[in-house]
Amino acid sequence: MRILLAEHNKETASPVRSDLRDVGHDVTVAASGADTLYLAASKEWELLIIDRTAPELDALGIVRTLRSGGVVTPVLLLNRAGDAAGPGLEAGADACLDPGFTAADLAARVAALGRRPRRAQGETLLRVADVEVDILTRSVKRGSRNLELQPREFRLLEYLMRNAGTVLGRSTLLEKVWDCHFDPRTNVVESHISRLRAKLDRGFAVRLIHTIRGSGYCLREPD
Repeated sequence: MRILLAEHNKETASPVRSDLRDVGHDVTVAASGADTLYLAASKEWELLIIDRTAPELDALGIVRTLRSGGVVTPVLLLNRAGDAAGPGLEAGADACLDPGFTAADLAARVAALGRRPRRAQGETLLRVADVEVDILTRSVKRGSRNLELQPREFRLLEYLMRNAGTVLGRSTLLEKVWDCHFDPRTNVVESHISRLRAKLDRGFAVRLIHTIRGSGYCLREPD
């Protein structure tokens, strides 16, 4: 994979870059927030790794800026001691690693992010009821109305539509949409569902996103 590693400290960057190169990845290091934003937006990367331990980088600010600018490259955050996963995921990161991770832990998480299924030919236009999602242009319409979604909201809607009619639990959404294989104490799923529901259902007589109490969420056509 082509990986951009945002790390201010050369002593920290060196072993991480070495560990990744040992398992076959092509790694470029960005030492400042400005370099990270410039490189992440100007080249085709398969993964961004950003170190939250470096205050000079403002990791969460970088993630928010990239996501608001339409950069959808997966982001792995290297957390500081005591950092909760929630703020990073809420900002738009895909996964986090806590301090003390081993080379094997890093390789496994990077591999997991790289294993996300590629979209098959012919699956670029999704329709459920009067909602249409174009994967190629990343556009969303309900009826005649164009909807503006943030990258994570788009990904959440895409997953809900690909599994229309199925009740999806919180842990499933964390794993499939945020690539979190654990259950951090965060309301990231609930807050994104709330924002997506406001954009998708508000102003329409028929609600499409349903909360199934005690089970999860389901996007389904009206009965």
